[in-house]
Amino acid sequence: MRLTTDEDIRQLLQETQTVAVVGWSPKPDRPSHGVAAYMQKHGYTIYPVNPTVQSSTEQPVFAALADIQVPIDVVDVFRRAEDVPEVVEAAIAIGAKAIWIQLGIINEEAAQRASDAGLKVVMDRCMKVDIQRLLPEHKA
Repeated sequence: MRLTTDEDIRQLLQETQTVAVVGWSPKPDRPSHGVAAYMQKHGYTIYPVNPTVQSSTEQPVFAALADIQVPIDVVDVFRRAEDVPEVVEAAIAIGAKAIWIQLGIINEEAAQRASDAGLKVVMDRCMKVDIQRLLPEHKA
């Protein structure tokens, strides 16, 4: 189901506890890092996913969604549009509730596949921006 209204997106953000950030970067200047840090600061449990980044004692990083051993509410995608179908299939396989395709990333076929599989879908939007805009108690 494609979520486009503020009310639907607000509800998803309020129901979400666990977020897997696919394409997470350890570099503080990267959007994936900043968005994940913001969400973590505001109560979300974040699971960074990037097969090219080594885990550290401060930050465990998962090579794949399948490596995360807890249920994931939202898979937040920071990958190129052509990589989104692979992420959608992995999100379906782990039983994620929703897929959030970040601002500037559009793949209609992948979004439709996720929706057809029963996932809630948000595309071409930023989770951090929507948290700030729709959940004023999280502003900071």
